[in-house]
Amino acid sequence: MRYVVAVAETSNFTRAAEQCLVVQSALSHQIARLERELGAKLFDRTSRRVRLTPAGEAFLPAARQALDAAERAQAEVAAAAGEIRGRLAIGAIPTVTAVDLPTALKDFHLRHRQVRITLRSGASEEFIERVRQGTLDVAFLGLPVGVRPKGVRGRELARGELVAVVAPGHPLAGREGVDLEQLSDEPFVDFPQDTAARAQSDEAFAAAGVRREVAFEVTNVDFMTSLIRQGLCVGMLPAAFATELPDLPALRLRDAPARMEHLIWSRFPPSPAAAAFLSALDVRVSSTPD
Repeated sequence: MRYVVAVAETSNFTRAAEQCLVVQSALSHQIARLERELGAKLFDRTSRRVRLTPAGEAFLPAARQALDAAERAQAEVAAAAGEIRGRLAIGAIPTVTAVDLPTALKDFHLRHRQVRITLRSGASEEFIERVRQGTLDVAFLGLPVGVRPKGVRGRELARGELVAVVAPGHPLAGREGVDLEQLSDEPFVDFPQDTAARAQSDEAFAAAGVRREVAFEVTNVDFMTSLIRQGLCVGMLPAAFATELPDLPALRLRDAPARMEHLIWSRFPPSPAAAAFLSALDVRVSSTPD
């Protein structure tokens, strides 16, 4: 199963063998043996590419679950002997500020060197689903005030307001504060529609009865701030995050959108590594599912 997952992820038998630390002939032999036992081909192989067959597509999720369960069992045995090991998969929005995540990860790594840490940056709604599915252990979210993630456990971390961020030299750059109507003629950069990050701004403009043009939709904060620096648009970012951009003027909004940062984890008992990480953040979790 591990070989099948490696080939599926690399689309290449040679790279999969290198990843699994075996010779290619041994990997190919074991996959062929598994295909005979299953009575179905898992891969279509040509001289140029390797791709999953319909049978392989059906087999892959169950194989991943089985491997995760085996790894979890090993981690539980090690934890019973006092050793934390296994995998810790984290999701985080790029503008998280309630926790100094790099420092928290460094401290955790120094304390639990046998834990493999992975970090994924992305959108809050994606992370809620991935925590529900178990492909992420914990996630840091940013949601409009009053919105609570469903199907997971969680804790509110901090509440803050958004500020308008403009280019140096922008006509509004010297203002102490503005309202949304004063920004209505500006082209905006924002996150894609149907994301929690975008909803905060859209709802605020709707509440103020103001229309705006989102000319640039991006998913990367660095790209967003680069567009602002070029004077192409203005943006709205959490006030605490904007302090990390000293070269970009941040304008206080008198009718500012607010957002809440959340930490979430599964409704089911966490792995030893996840439990240790949550404990390091002063979060106590129950050993029984909701």
